[in-house]
Amino acid sequence: MADNTITVVGNLTRDPEIRYTAGGQAKATLGVAVSRRWTNRQTNETEERTSFFNVVVWGEMADHCSESLQKGMRIVVTGRLEQRSWETEQGEKRSVVEIIADEVAPSLRWASAEVRRVERRGGGDFGGGGGGSARPTSNEPAPAYDGFGDEEPF
Repeated sequence: MADNTITVVGNLTRDPEIRYTAGGQAKATLGVAVSRRWTNRQTNETEERTSFFNVVVWGEMADHCSESLQKGMRIVVTGRLEQRSWETEQGEKRSVVEIIADEVAPSLRWASAEVRRVERRGGGDFGGGGGGSARPTSNEPAPAYDGFGDEEPF
């Protein structure tokens, strides 16, 4: 069985753009620039190449991305590659390969982040799709969990 999982770490090239389908499903698109640096052994000079990726995020996670991320932030995206094809009004065939996100997170290598839990709506939104919009319930920390002593309920 072929595995089609990709993880990229890079900088957002633009603010997340969020739209909603006719059925109310949130869809956010992100642009991520991933740079690679190396030393050319012949010239002993540092070289760099940057790749640009389009990322599609669905459901509650799309709302969270739109609320939390902005251009320039370093993020980590895990998802699958998917090719999409269409025809322009002029009859030209086009296609693009996008990353359909399973997870999106800020990179904490050179930054810190404040994590706020949100109330889940619609239930069962595993792996993208489904569910409604989630909004932060408050800035208060989550209530203590007494089931396992000091352990987190994860």
